[in-house]
Order: sequence, then C-alpha cells, then structure tokens
Amino acid sequence: MLIASNVFMTFAWYGHLKVHNRPLWLIIVVSWGIAFFEYCLAVPANRIGEQAYSPAELKTMQEVITLSVFAVFSVTYLGERLTLNHALGFGFIAIGALFVFKGPF
Repeated sequence: MLIASNVFMTFAWYGHLKVHNRPLWLIIVVSWGIAFFEYCLAVPANRIGEQAYSPAELKTMQEVITLSVFAVFSVTYLGERLTLNHALGFGFIAIGALFVFKGPF
C-alpha cells in the first residue's frame, strides 16, 4: 500500500512538470485529486503498519520507498539521468534507515 500511495503522490507532485500548456490552478486541482488517492492508501497502510512498527520506523520506510519510487519515476517518466551523486545520497539515506531499524545505539 505504501508503494502504491507513493506512486500516486509522485505523480501528484512531479507529474505536472511535463505539462506546460495548462493553467496553474488546473494543475493544482488535478494534483489534489491524485493526492486524494494517495491518502486513501497511505492512511490505512500506516494504521496497519503501526501494529508491527513504531512511527519512526514507518516514516523511515516511507522515505526510502519515496526515494525508490522517485528514482524510477525520474528516469522513466521525466527522462532524467541518475548520477553517482544521486546514488551516493540515496545510499546515505539507506544507511540512516538501517540505523533506525538495526542501529547499534
């Protein structure tokens, strides 16, 4: 559910970057409409997930999923390249996630 909600949210936030011939107000309304479906998936996913994970762990999963979905979206939909800097930055975030779940402290 979190992956699907992230797909919706990524399109709501960034899908319009390829649409330049529509008024901003229309882009905002369409984005809100897409985001509605994201909330319909994210809220129950977090409710269900709370039974097994802490809020910090749920948020950490959300961020890692968001970056993963965005990386695929950026390459496939926006036609961007992922660079070594992106990979290193995402890697450091993954290391941070590891600390949340399995950290030594």
